[in-house]
Amino acid sequence: MGRYLNPGCMKFQQVLNSEIYVDKTGMISYINSVVNTEQRYVCVSRPRRFGKTVAANMLAAYYSKGESRQLFADRKIAECENWDKYINQFDVVRVVMTDFIKENKDVSPALEKMTERILEELSEAYPDVRYDADDLFYSMDKFYRKTGKQFVIIIDEWDVAFRACKEDKDGQKLYLDFLRDWLKDQEYVALAYMTGILPIKKYGQHSALNMFDEYSIITPMQLAPYTGFTENEVRALCEKYNMHYEDIARWYNGYVVNTQIPVEMRDKYRLGEYDNNNLSIYSPLSVVKAISNGIIQNYWNKTETYEALAEYIRMNLDGLKDSVALLMDGGRLKVNINKYQNDMTSFNGSNDVLVMLIHLGYLGYDVDTKEVFIPNNEILDEFRNSTESEEWIDTFTSFKKSQKLLSATWDCNEEKVAELLEWFHDTAENKTYNSEAALSYAVQMAYYAGQKYYTTIQELDSGKGYVDLVYLPSPKHPDKPALLIELKYDKTLETAIDQIRSRNYPQKLEHYKDNLLLISINYEKDADSTDTAYKHHSCSIEKA
Repeated sequence: MGRYLNPGCMKFQQVLNSEIYVDKTGMISYINSVVNTEQRYVCVSRPRRFGKTVAANMLAAYYSKGESRQLFADRKIAECENWDKYINQFDVVRVVMTDFIKENKDVSPALEKMTERILEELSEAYPDVRYDADDLFYSMDKFYRKTGKQFVIIIDEWDVAFRACKEDKDGQKLYLDFLRDWLKDQEYVALAYMTGILPIKKYGQHSALNMFDEYSIITPMQLAPYTGFTENEVRALCEKYNMHYEDIARWYNGYVVNTQIPVEMRDKYRLGEYDNNNLSIYSPLSVVKAISNGIIQNYWNKTETYEALAEYIRMNLDGLKDSVALLMDGGRLKVNINKYQNDMTSFNGSNDVLVMLIHLGYLGYDVDTKEVFIPNNEILDEFRNSTESEEWIDTFTSFKKSQKLLSATWDCNEEKVAELLEWFHDTAENKTYNSEAALSYAVQMAYYAGQKYYTTIQELDSGKGYVDLVYLPSPKHPDKPALLIELKYDKTLETAIDQIRSRNYPQKLEHYKDNLLLISINYEKDADSTDTAYKHHSCSIEKA
C-alpha cells in the first residue's frame, strides 16, 4: 500500500465509520460498465461540499489491489449483478492535484514532482521492471506490459491549475497536454476518473481532453443520483434524527439536475408524458451538519465563498449587480451555458460569471428553462454576506425603486409612475434622451424588477404597426396584468394613447383580455422647469 499507488481503504473506511453515512456505492455499478470501454474517461465536476472526494476514495478502495470486499459486501452495490467483477483487480494511482500544484507556482516542477513520486512507488512495488524516471507515460506503459496489470487512475481536484494559477495560461496548457499524453489512448488505462469544481477547460472549440465524458452539476447524466443527497435520502435522515424535513428543504434543497431517461420511457418523454428525469439534490455537507447538530443554519465553508463571490460580482459586467439584486428577490435569469470557457478568468460578460457561479454552487440551474436562480436560504445568506458593503447601496436603492415602479403601474398610479421614471432619469449616468430608442432603453432599466414576473418583448408586431414594449406574465405569475407600453419623445400622451387605440393593439393580446394595462409614456425634452409640477416624464394608464 502506498500514498499514490494502491492507497488502500482507510479513507473510505473512515467515511463508513461516521455517525451519518448515506450509501452511494450504487455508483460503482455504472462506473464498472465503462471500464475498458471508449467511455472509460470520466470527469465529474460539481461544487465543493458535494461529496466528490468521498466518491473518489470509495472508487480507490474498490478497485485497488488488496482486500476491500468486506467494505462493500453489505452495501447497495452488492445488490447489483456481478457487483464484484472488478473489485481489487487493478493497480490504482490516486492523486490529489492540490498536493502538487500550488497557488501562483509554476506548473512544470509540480508535474515533475508528481511523476517522480508515482514512479518511485511503482518501482518499489515492481522492482524488476526497468523504467524511465523522467517519462511517466512510457514508464507506466512499461509496467503494464511487464506485469499485465492495467491502471485505474483517479485524480481529485484536477482543475486546481485553473483555480490556483488563474493567470498562468502557458502553465494551464502545459497541464492539459500532460493529462492528455498521460491518459488518452493509453492501453494501460482501464479507467480514468477525475473530479473537480470546473468542467474541462475549452480553448476555442477544442479541448485537449476531449476523450472525457463530463458529468457536471449541469449535466450529471447517469451520475445524477450521486451528485448529492436525494430527497428520499434526506427524508430518511430527517425521520431517523427527528428533524423537520420542510425546514431542511428550505435551507438546503433547490439544486435540480436531470438524470438519464430510461430507454423504455423515451417515447413518453418525447410526447411530454414523462418528467421523472428531474431530481432534487441537496448539499451533503450542510445536511449532515444540520442533522448532526440539530441546528439549521448556514454551514457553507469559508473557502472560495462570499469573498470570491463578491469579487466576481464586483466586476459588474453588463450590470451584473442588478442581476444579483433580481436573483436575491427570487427572480430568474436566462443564461447560455455553452459560452462559458470553464475557467475563472475568461469572462466576456455577465453570462459567463453567472454560469461559473452554477459550478461553484452559488446558483441553481433549470435545464428546461435555461435559467439560473438562488437555490435555497443557505445560498441566499451567502449573497447577503457578499452584498453588505457600501458599494451595494445604490444597486439596492435602484432595485427597490424599480419594485415600487412596478407596484405603481399595477395600481394604475400615473403620477407615481411618472415620478419614479423621473428619478431613474435623474440618477442615470446619461441624463439625456435623444430618441424613442434611448427612452425605451431607460424604461426597460427602470422596470428591471419586472423580470421576476414578465417576459419582455420589444417592437411586438400588432398587424398594423409595432408596440414599443410588451411585458407578458410568465406562467408562474398568471395573475399579473400584461403591460403594453407605447413611448413618445417630445410629443403628447394623447398621441400615444391614440396610437394604441387606432392600431387595435389590445386585439393582438386577446389572451390577456380583462388583465391588460395600456401604458403611454412621454418624455418632454423642454418641459417648463418653472412649473411646480415640473417633470420631463408623463404617464397615462388604462385598463383594456
